[in-house]
This record gives sequence, structure tokens and C-alpha cells, in this order.
Amino acid sequence: MNTGNTVSTARIAEDRWEALSGDRVVGHGDLARRPDGRLFLSIDVWRDEAFDQLAMAMLADLDRPLHTLVGEDDDTLTARWERLGFAVGRREWEYVLPTDPRETGTSRLPAGVTVLPAGEADEGPLRALDRAIRDEVEATVGWHTMPAEVVPRAATVVEPSKYAVAVLDGAYVGLVRVARVPRRARIGLLAVRAGRQRRGIGRALLVHALGALHRDGIGSARAEIDASNTAAIALAEGVGGRRAGSCLELVRH
Repeated sequence: MNTGNTVSTARIAEDRWEALSGDRVVGHGDLARRPDGRLFLSIDVWRDEAFDQLAMAMLADLDRPLHTLVGEDDDTLTARWERLGFAVGRREWEYVLPTDPRETGTSRLPAGVTVLPAGEADEGPLRALDRAIRDEVEATVGWHTMPAEVVPRAATVVEPSKYAVAVLDGAYVGLVRVARVPRRARIGLLAVRAGRQRRGIGRALLVHALGALHRDGIGSARAEIDASNTAAIALAEGVGGRRAGSCLELVRH
């Protein structure tokens, strides 16, 4: 246990720390391990002085590198983490995508391409496509630019029913994963095999997924895109997506 001023800190679980003033909880810190192994910290305090003490206690207990997310417009919180040695690692934009075809436009399927709606793909070829895409990510842009669920593991297609798949000449060449929630859904992953890109397959998959949401009465979907991924940004904006916010991933090595 560490003490300072009138606030003390203690690790109360593998993934939680508490700050106490006397017997009153004045803040807590949490640890989340992303599927790709990255460790993310978050701190919520009711007394300003508890922030640094919680952060120092967590940093002392954990191996580096460590990560945290902050809203890009939250200068105060960003400054707090930077004071503790964190620096900007990446910037991520949140886009809101319309689902109405009058806004997204239509997309003619490229020659020879068909789209299997969510839940209709064969699980074996879907998993093989997923593994191939992961190999290509590792060899090119790297995991740090991808959504958290896109991780270098042999089997990560947990719910095949959430994937629509593009098929070309009998081979699975692209996929889109959609997580549905009331009133808004999330595009968690959209990817096309490296040798089949720049043919309109990605746009066709996205328009298909958004159209399916529209038919089910869902008016919008959200997507998180790395600020350096210009192709993904162009795709989102090309279907009427608008930037709704951004966050910074801060890293302490």
C-alpha cells in the first residue's frame, strides 16, 4: 500500500486498484487486457490528488508497455497521462455511417463476385480467410492499426453468424463483421485479401452490410478507423460517413 497526503491506494484485485481517504473510496483504477495482449489503464477519481497516486501504484505493479485511451479534446486528462511519461501512440477516428441506401449509394458487385449474407458462409473457409487476412496484416500494416478483435491467433472467428463474405470464383476473398446493438451497430472488421483489393469488393461488402442493417430498422452504424488508414477513411466517407469524434492512444514504453 502507498500513502500520500490523505489518500492511500491498494490493489484489491488482479485488474483493479482503489484510492481511499480514510474509509471512503475516492477513486479506482482498472486494467484491461486487449485480445492482442496490450494492457490498457483507466482511472476514475473523485478527488484530483488521487489520480497521480493511483497511476503511480498501477505503474509500479505492471510491466510495460502500458496504454490508455483519452478523448482528443480532453486536454486535462491527456496532460495528466503525459506527466506520467505517456506519449501519443496513435489517433483513432470514430465515424458514424448511415444505413439508408439513399445516403450510402449503391455498389455494383465487381465481375464474378457474390456476397454471402451474414450467417450463410461455411465456417471452415471463413476461418481460413480470417487466418489469411491476419497473416497479411502482420506482414504489412501491423496489429497496432487494427481493431482490437483482429488479433494474431489461429482461431478468432467466435461468432460466424456475424460475418458476411465476398466470394470470387468460388474462393472467399473478403469479409465484414457487424455487431448489432439497439438503434446502432458497429462495423468491427472489414477486410479484403491483399491480392483482391482495389476492385470495389470492400465497398460492396460495406454497402451490403449497411443495407442489411437498414432493412432491420437500424439507422446508423459506427466504425473506429486509425487516422493513418487513408483507404479506410475514404471508404467510410464514400458511403456518407461523418466523423463524430476521436481518441488518442497514449503509450508508456
